[in-house]
Amino acid sequence: MGNPGRELRGQRVAAAARRALLLAGVGCTLLLLAGCGQSEGGQSTLHGESDQTRKIIHLWWGMLAAAAVVFGGALLLLAIAYRRRTREGLPAIGQDEDVSTGLVVAFGVVIPVVCLVTLFFISDIGVVNATSAPKPGQTRMNVSVVGHQWFWEVRYPGTTAVTANEIHIPVKTPVNVRLTSADVIHSFWVPELNKKVDMLPGHPNNVLLYADTVGAYRGQCAEFCGLQHANMAMTVYADPPAKFKAWLANMSRPLAPPASPQAKAGEQVFLTQQCASCHTIRGTAARGRIGPDLTHLATRRTLAALTIPNDRVHLADWVANPQRVKPGNKMPGLNLTGTQFQQLLAFLQGLK
Repeated sequence: MGNPGRELRGQRVAAAARRALLLAGVGCTLLLLAGCGQSEGGQSTLHGESDQTRKIIHLWWGMLAAAAVVFGGALLLLAIAYRRRTREGLPAIGQDEDVSTGLVVAFGVVIPVVCLVTLFFISDIGVVNATSAPKPGQTRMNVSVVGHQWFWEVRYPGTTAVTANEIHIPVKTPVNVRLTSADVIHSFWVPELNKKVDMLPGHPNNVLLYADTVGAYRGQCAEFCGLQHANMAMTVYADPPAKFKAWLANMSRPLAPPASPQAKAGEQVFLTQQCASCHTIRGTAARGRIGPDLTHLATRRTLAALTIPNDRVHLADWVANPQRVKPGNKMPGLNLTGTQFQQLLAFLQGLK
C-alpha cells in the first residue's frame, strides 16, 4: 500500500515547483522585453549604433541562449527524476538507468563545457579586440573627457573648445576619447556606442566612439562615485560633419559681448560674486576650475549633468538653491538681491 501522506506532500511540492517555474518564466520574459526596448533617453544595452556594440549584443544573446540550454536541461532532468519516483517515494531502478546517466553527463558536463569554451573564444577573439582602446591611426580625431563629482568636462585638443556633459562627434567618424578623473574613480559608458571604461585618477584610459547614424546617445557613470552618482549622465551627439564643424567653431570662440544692459550688469554680478572663482568664461576674468566651463552655457540642453532641462525656470532654481536640485554638489547658494538675480539669469541665458 502506498503512503497517502507522502503522496499528498509530493503533489504539493510538485504544484509549488510548477508555480515557481511559471513565475520565473513570466519574470524573465518581462525583464527581457524591458531590456530589448530602446529607452526614450537613448540608453539601451540591446540597441547598437556601432560595430563595437553590435558585437557585445551578439555575445549577450549567445550567452543567453547557452544559459537557456543548460537551464532547460536541468529542468528536464528534474522532470524525469520526478516522474520516475515510485509510489513509496524511492528512486526507480530499471534498465533505462544508462539513459538517465547519459542525460546527466550531457547536460551537466558536456553541454556546459562546449558552451563556455565557445563563448570564451567568441568573446576573446571578436568582442575584446573590437572594443579595445583604439590603435594609432585608427581614429580621425581626439576628445578629452575628465570625470568630476559630478559632471563631465569635455575638451577638444587642438582647439580652445570646452563644454560639459554634452559630447559632440561627427557621424561615421572614429573618435579616440581619452578618459581620466579629477577626483575619484568614475566609469564612462555610452551603451549604444561602446563598452564601459573606467576613469582612474592619474591613469588615463581610451575608448573608441563611433556612431553609424545621426542622433543623441545617452551615457552614464557606471561606477559608484558618491552621493550624486545616479545624476552623473552625459549625451553623445553624433552630428552631420558640417553641423559638427559649425558647433566646434562656435565652442572655440570666447564670450560675445552681452546683448542687453541687463545682461551686461549680470556679467558684473557673475564676476564679483563667487561664480568667477569656480567657473571659467573665456573672454572674461573668470578662470575657476572647480565647476564646468560656462562660456557657451546657453547652447546646452540640460543642466547639472542631465539632471534638469536648461530653461529659465530650471536655471533659476539651480542658481537659487543648487543643493535642493543636486544635494552634495560643490556649488553654493548666492545671497543676491532680486535685481541681481534677474541680471545674472539674463547674462547666463545669453552665453551662446
